[in-house]
Amino acid sequence: MKIQKANAGVLTNFEVLDFLRSRGAKIDPMGCLGAVAVSECKVYEYILKTPACNQTRESIYEFVKRSEGFRLAEADKLNVINWRPSSAADAYAMIEECGKRFSRDERGEACDEDERVQEFLDMVKEVLPAPPKAEVET
Repeated sequence: MKIQKANAGVLTNFEVLDFLRSRGAKIDPMGCLGAVAVSECKVYEYILKTPACNQTRESIYEFVKRSEGFRLAEADKLNVINWRPSSAADAYAMIEECGKRFSRDERGEACDEDERVQEFLDMVKEVLPAPPKAEVET
């Protein structure tokens, strides 16, 4: 693999997953021999357990467009796309200064922070597909 442009930007888990699929990554370690490195197959297997496995380019573009009114930093958008928060606790954990950002609406007027966070979470749930069901270990 050759680096075309160093530090061209950050990638979402979906973009990494898409790239690994295009290279022929598989869950079966024997199916990975030759086409991709074993480490790439491990990354592929891990990302399949994240929300990225159900996302599409369209859902990500829609999220980016609809999240503009929430004044999120690029890093915050990346976190939300990669981890798809489903509760206020999730949102506060992954969005820097969440309380400050969500205390004002898209026009800059003061609003109820909790309602604004819930509005954001509703948009996330509507636009980004649900993550895969967690496997139960026995």
